[in-house]
Amino acid sequence: MANAASGMAVHDDCKLRFLELKAKRTHRFIVYKIEEQQKQVIVEKLGEPNQGYEDFASSLPADECRYAVYDFEYMTEGNVPKSRIFFIAWSPDTARVRSKMIYASSKDRFRRELDGIQIELQATDPSEMDLDVFKSRAN
Repeated sequence: MANAASGMAVHDDCKLRFLELKAKRTHRFIVYKIEEQQKQVIVEKLGEPNQGYEDFASSLPADECRYAVYDFEYMTEGNVPKSRIFFIAWSPDTARVRSKMIYASSKDRFRRELDGIQIELQATDPSEMDLDVFKSRAN
């Protein structure tokens, strides 16, 4: 079903891979891309469970918008392992204006398709989503 605001559909694979991340922990992260010709959101890259934050950060293009989901694991002050699922709207300043507009207008509907997101981040440069940001938002 297309998104009324931007006309973007969400490929079934997007939800399927997210459910795998959420329920089975088969992925550390997922990078989503809007395929403008097909007018739909697709899965661009899946992160292996053993991959970390650096792998995730390097999988986002420096000058193109993306959506991403990251399963952030951390230890609480009482040494209890926890995890939070982050949704990241990556929209670098160097991206094309049209691309930024399409991603911005499709974000809310796409995010609603992924049931189980705990924390949302908007980032226009890597410093807005570095590890410290994840740590401070997770608690």
